[in-house]
Amino acid sequence: MRLGLICMLFSAGMLLGGCAEAEPLRSTSHPPVHLTTWQTYWDTDGGRQDYHAIQKKLDAVAVFAVCYDENDALYVPEQVRETAAMHQGKKKDVYLSFTNDIIGKRRAEKDQELLRRLLRDDASTDQQVEGMVRMAREFAVDGIELDYENFAKDAALLQRYLIFTYRLSAACVQNQLKLRIVLEPSVPFDAGFARGPEYVVMFYNLHGKHSGPGAKADRAFIERTIAKMEALPGRRSAAFAGGGCLWQDYGLLGLMSGEKRFITEREAAALAEQHNAVPERDAESAALHFRFSADGHETEVWYADSETLNAWITLAAQNGIEAVSIWRLGGNMELGNLRRN
Repeated sequence: MRLGLICMLFSAGMLLGGCAEAEPLRSTSHPPVHLTTWQTYWDTDGGRQDYHAIQKKLDAVAVFAVCYDENDALYVPEQVRETAAMHQGKKKDVYLSFTNDIIGKRRAEKDQELLRRLLRDDASTDQQVEGMVRMAREFAVDGIELDYENFAKDAALLQRYLIFTYRLSAACVQNQLKLRIVLEPSVPFDAGFARGPEYVVMFYNLHGKHSGPGAKADRAFIERTIAKMEALPGRRSAAFAGGGCLWQDYGLLGLMSGEKRFITEREAAALAEQHNAVPERDAESAALHFRFSADGHETEVWYADSETLNAWITLAAQNGIEAVSIWRLGGNMELGNLRRN
């Protein structure tokens, strides 16, 4: 009798749970969004191809990126100069993006020690502000994009960073430049950011090379991050990423993991075709995923196509986000299908 009652309760719970499941995440009509994308120095050909597909829907382009050399001086890849020149005179805002990468004999991405040196005191901080403003005026762009990362876990560095953003914001106002500040989702948004800049939060760290297989973003991650963004002053933008990641031989919570690498949508689609895999669309993220076996390895791929991006944009817009940024031009297949509303 007791076993029968337990079975009945379990069945009822399953039915109720099934009824309560959310609809699959998908693209629908939504409030209009301001659309920006990044064009990188390392994929100029692919970037131009994607740009021509989406240019009529863009409000702004961020040219990525000015970096630093081994002497902590601003370093401009030649492709950045060419891309910035290409966009001059177009009917959209152009931003020159600055990031804490080091290019030279010693290469580093999102280098924390570099930020400690650059922002060590007021004099050095002002020097960085002056250099960015001077370069933005030289390139005749509409604004500056600050994409410093990997600082938030160090309380002292976070405070120096905040001081820097206040001074950069004031300098941009004085020089009639717009300012976008890109933030990782782990940054404490209530730390005391300045009013005025547009704050662009990256919505593509949920899964990647740091984790096991999965989408770069899903419904819960997007909604949770948007709720945190309420603490940011001024205009708030959600940044979503095309493409995805590949995981080889992932097992035992990563203890048996092999190769992990980011891939573009075009590369993911080519792998699926090569290995006769049929991608499936995940209900909670709208991302595509598939598996295949080759050369003694098991590989799993998750990636975003235009439908995925549109579903993420829809969810963000329905939750009050009025500006969306797409990382990045290059390697996409149907970027012209993105919807502004």
